[in-house]
Amino acid sequence: MNIILLSGGSGKRLWPLSNDIRSKQFIKIFKTGDGYESMVQRVYRQITEVDRGANVTIATSKTQVSAIHNQLGDAVGVCVEPCRRDTFPAIALASAYLRDVKGVSPEEPVVVCPVDPYVNNDYFEALKELARLAAEGNASLTLMGIEPTYPSEKYGYIIPESAGTVSPVKTFKEKPDAKTAAEYIARGALWNGGVFAYKLGYVLGRAHELLDFTDYQDLYQRYGTLPKISFDYAVVEKEPKIQVMRFAGQWKDMGTWNTLTEAMEEPSIGKAILNGTCQNVHVLNELDVPVLCMGLHDVVVSASPEGILVSDKEQSSYIKPYVDAIDQQVMFAEKSWGSFRVLDVEDESMTIKVTLNPGHSMNYHSHSRRDEVWNVISGRGRAIVDGMEQPVQAGDVITMQAGCRHTIIADTELKVIEVQLGKEISVHDKQKFPLED
Repeated sequence: MNIILLSGGSGKRLWPLSNDIRSKQFIKIFKTGDGYESMVQRVYRQITEVDRGANVTIATSKTQVSAIHNQLGDAVGVCVEPCRRDTFPAIALASAYLRDVKGVSPEEPVVVCPVDPYVNNDYFEALKELARLAAEGNASLTLMGIEPTYPSEKYGYIIPESAGTVSPVKTFKEKPDAKTAAEYIARGALWNGGVFAYKLGYVLGRAHELLDFTDYQDLYQRYGTLPKISFDYAVVEKEPKIQVMRFAGQWKDMGTWNTLTEAMEEPSIGKAILNGTCQNVHVLNELDVPVLCMGLHDVVVSASPEGILVSDKEQSSYIKPYVDAIDQQVMFAEKSWGSFRVLDVEDESMTIKVTLNPGHSMNYHSHSRRDEVWNVISGRGRAIVDGMEQPVQAGDVITMQAGCRHTIIADTELKVIEVQLGKEISVHDKQKFPLED
């Protein structure tokens, strides 16, 4: 099974745990064994449980690539969008990637779905059936329609021609108000969950009709010039040969704190105390200080280095405009090599805790407008400064003047306190170099 997982968005509705680098799908909230996994880890695990040989490609932006490799490893396929251009260019680029980079035949079926639904394994069994229907070729597009559980205003609706498990599509409806949604459901309408399947050659053909490109590399180079247009508008709504397959299993959109906390198995993650008078309260705390809740009802509390949210659960869905008004640098991020957390920011200094995974390293780089000091607090590794390598361990301190090239390599998990010193501390003040032999 060829699956394209769409991983986009900044997840501002889940502030303060999400930001422009760590979107909602990377937040680890789902209990598994003695730890937690994120949405993307859960979905990827479920896919491999249902189809061990699945060819998974994640279509995403440059800012999310490091987090994907951090959580899923380097083996997963990633199709990187140079910039955001909505779902049609993203799916066209991923389809060209499958054909030209992965060598997938134009006759093979491809399933596209979001990376962040909260579902059981029967959802992925249904995706296999969706791929089988696409391979039959009775329709150019086969959609999955979710059996609605209530008249939702958050989703678009698919109205099928019949009540069969698989039916031609009669029409599509945009997100309605609750009264209109109830009328749609009475007519047999299904939620549009953004899941569909097609033969690879079909979407490549539509892409060549609507976009000027020759192959994957050419489309990648032209990506910034492409129009911003959704796949629904560009393809789905204009396709006469389209069918829908019903899905009646569990399906939840984890787009807000209210829906996210419904999927939590425990009332709290991190250091939290809830007294006996709390009802329907959830706490997610990434800080090293405890959160105490007393006498609260229907509230979510979320604390991270980015900020602290205390909200009525229903009101939490209206968070986005307030978060948009907050101008703050990213304080925590997972990278392909590990993670970093900003501990302190002053006018001419910044203190960061860096965790390097075993066998990984930073880029070999320099800064022109700041000095840096590394204080190793745990683990073992090797530091390279201007071509000179030295072993490092807990207690070692390394000083780098502005302009010198440096990196650090972790032999075991390595934790370092990095102090940046200078009048102009900026993420843009970085020049990368190939590591010298």
